[in-house]
Amino acid sequence: MSETGTGGAVDIVIVGAGAAGLSLAHRLTASPGPGGHLASIVLVEPPAHSPALSPARTWCFWGDERDEFDSLVTARWHRLRITARDGRRVCFTSPRAYQMIRSADFLPGVGGVLARRPGVRRVEATVDRMRDVPGGAEVTGHDAAGRPVRLHARWAFDSRPPSELPPARTTLLQHFRGWFVTARADRFEPGVADLMDFRTPQPAQGLSFAYVLPFTRREALVEYTEFSTAPLTESAYDAALEDYVHRVWRPAGHVVTGVEQGIIPMTDGRFPRSAGENVFRIGVAGGATRPSTGYAFAAIQRQSAAVAASWHAGRTPRPPVPHAARHRLMDAVMLRALATGRAGGAAFFETLFRRNPPQRVLRFLDGTSTLRDEWAIGMGTPVPAMLRSLLELPLLPRRKATTCP
Repeated sequence: MSETGTGGAVDIVIVGAGAAGLSLAHRLTASPGPGGHLASIVLVEPPAHSPALSPARTWCFWGDERDEFDSLVTARWHRLRITARDGRRVCFTSPRAYQMIRSADFLPGVGGVLARRPGVRRVEATVDRMRDVPGGAEVTGHDAAGRPVRLHARWAFDSRPPSELPPARTTLLQHFRGWFVTARADRFEPGVADLMDFRTPQPAQGLSFAYVLPFTRREALVEYTEFSTAPLTESAYDAALEDYVHRVWRPAGHVVTGVEQGIIPMTDGRFPRSAGENVFRIGVAGGATRPSTGYAFAAIQRQSAAVAASWHAGRTPRPPVPHAARHRLMDAVMLRALATGRAGGAAFFETLFRRNPPQRVLRFLDGTSTLRDEWAIGMGTPVPAMLRSLLELPLLPRRKATTCP
């Protein structure tokens, strides 16, 4: 498969072996394709210790205990909670569990399954170019020693994070830092996940909240999150976390056993799902991140399943649009209202949960809401601010983002 190796073209090359790349490979090889043919796949990932390797992270989503990756779930919560700035709480039970998967479990778990499937091969290389060639696609790059690598396939999929964001009318960043905390005394409620706790210092523009996922009475992931235009320094995140943990949870001493940090673009830009006739983008690069929430894992699974279904049926495996058009429009309006300050950050979400049955809001966040749900949610928001944002959208130019996370 390389210039120094042997072998011809394969069915599919997938660049990137994270959530999107592994999920697609897993579904493509779960059963034979057209004519009983088993897919031949090359998974390309950066060499060990490469700066292109993604840091450890967690993915959260709503799902059922019969889901495909159930054995890899770290924890799940049916009881959820929203806490307003004044301490008032909305507590509710979700029919579908809120679930967490850690990349440290997902990557080796799915990777181990793929290692036992015929036709799957992994290559460590830094990819420089992906392009159409007659009859398929070509992927070129170099390995850790600098030797050239050249791969040919009928189809190629790029799951690497985009190097730049698409032009957009509105772009915010969801940026966060989380501590995996062990307290010296019982402080957490293992059956209840705090999706948003607004008892954090609110920035001048945007909003902030804490996010608490408890594993035991003494162990939890405590995260500080902001929606704004620029990330903070590590010391600023740590100061916010220290303040929240001591002021709200009062753990009487704690140890930070792990850290996660990240930036998620919240943009109404259109992510191209094709880079050619035979080269496609999937995952975050293919627009899987929900603009209003930052959730991506469930959309990645839907997108991967649709691509695999098309390939198994002998059709062009073009990735579908991950989110419904009406959801993207609602997200664009919400982002515009938040970015302009027309809808006050924390107050917007507090009102959203106070004026709607929580399950309705969860369906919207999960991308499974109905038109009736969405109409009711829209009427429960600051209508003048949202209407003005909606009416001005067609007049706004799409501008290139100045930075990319």
